[in-house]
Amino acid sequence: MAKVSAWERQIAAGILVAMLLFSTSVHAVDVSPHRAIYDLSLASAKSSSGIVDAKGSMLVEWSDSCDGWTIDQRYRLTVTNDESENSDVTVSFSTWESKDGLSYRFFIRKLRDGDLAEEARGRAKLYGRGGAGQADFSQPEATSIELPKGTMFPTDHTLLLLKGAAENQRFITRPVFDGGEVEGPSEVTAAIGQAIKPPANARPILNHRGWSVRLAFYKPDQTGSEPDYEVGMKLLENGVAEDMTLDYGDMVVRAKLREIEAIKPNC
Repeated sequence: MAKVSAWERQIAAGILVAMLLFSTSVHAVDVSPHRAIYDLSLASAKSSSGIVDAKGSMLVEWSDSCDGWTIDQRYRLTVTNDESENSDVTVSFSTWESKDGLSYRFFIRKLRDGDLAEEARGRAKLYGRGGAGQADFSQPEATSIELPKGTMFPTDHTLLLLKGAAENQRFITRPVFDGGEVEGPSEVTAAIGQAIKPPANARPILNHRGWSVRLAFYKPDQTGSEPDYEVGMKLLENGVAEDMTLDYGDMVVRAKLREIEAIKPNC
C-alpha cells in the first residue's frame, strides 16, 4: 500500500512518544504509575495522501520497578485508503530506565499486516549526567553507536519537561535517544503552554494541573525546518497524558483516553 508508506515509516517512532508522556521521577513530582487505554481515530489527512480513515487503540502500562521505570506499550492502527484498501500496523514496545537516568534497555517489534516488519533490541548508557554515552544494539544486528554529550533518555527528558513547565519555561530543546531506530538521538523541541486547572469533576488520577505541550521531533542530521513528526497533548503534573494528537505529516491521528487505572509499585 504505497500511499501510506510515509506514515508506516514514522508510526514506530510515533508510538515511542508515549515514553515521553508516561514516565517521570518520583523525587520530583507525585507520579501515578498507571495503565491507560486510548481509542485512535483519524483527525485529518492531506488530500494527496489518499487516506480516508484510520482507527485503532493504544495501551500503555507504566510501572515502578524500584530501581527503575518499566513501560510496556501496544499500539494498533488500521488505515484505509481511497481504494478501500487497509494497511494494519501493530507496534509493541518495552523499556526499562534507571532512576538516575543513566541506563536504558529497550525492545521494539513492528508488524505490518501481521508480518514482522522491524525488530530492535539493545541497551544504552550515559557516562554521566549531561555527558556522552553509547548504545549497543543486539537486533536487528549487533552494532554500537556513540551518543553525543547532552543526550537524554525518555524518562529523564519528561522530568525536564515537567520541571520546566512548573517553572513557566515555554521552550525546551534536547537530544533524546529511545532506541526505535539504529541511529543517534532525535532533537526534540517542546513548546509548553500556560498551566491548566483540572475540571471540578475530575477523577483522582486526573485531578491535577496540566499543560498543553507540543513536541516536534527531528531526525539526526535532519536538514530543513519541518519536523519528522509532531505530538500534542495535555500533560498532567503526575505524568499522565490526556487526549493526544499524533501528527505524521500526511495524516493526524487523535488518541482519546478511554480507560485509566492506577498501578501499585512492584517493590
